[in-house]
Amino acid sequence: MNLTVRVAIEDDVEVLAQLATEAVDEQRDARGGPVWSVRETRPAPYGPSLRDSIVDDEQLVVVGEIDGVIVGYGACHAEQLRDGSTLGIIDDLFVLAGARGVSVGEEMMHLLVQWCRARRCRGIDALALPGNRSTKNFFETFGFTARALVVHHVLSDD
Repeated sequence: MNLTVRVAIEDDVEVLAQLATEAVDEQRDARGGPVWSVRETRPAPYGPSLRDSIVDDEQLVVVGEIDGVIVGYGACHAEQLRDGSTLGIIDDLFVLAGARGVSVGEEMMHLLVQWCRARRCRGIDALALPGNRSTKNFFETFGFTARALVVHHVLSDD
């Protein structure tokens, strides 16, 4: 097995859009997923947004490959805070279920963290849905801890 991680290029957009669709579909029905899927995810269709992120020097999109096949992707950007400091934001991080557990996500995270460090970010935020223990555990291995909790009250099923 040959695992590689690299910066995404525009030729990757079609595959990345398929992965983004699968990522959202996987979490949409989870606790917190219905609102997350229409608020925190990138806008559908995913291709144009991913293309914009790839060509924007203020964002980073990476891909993880096994034997030359893209099996995951990650994306982040830097956000200017009111005090003038910068916060890294992980917008996307997804690995196909069959490719998990072999360090694809870890290697992509290393590139995302390195990019945020190079931009002198004071920290990095990432989102994990409530009850998604594997995502929470993954981020904790990189030193992430809860910074805030969002509480929500459902008013309708729509």
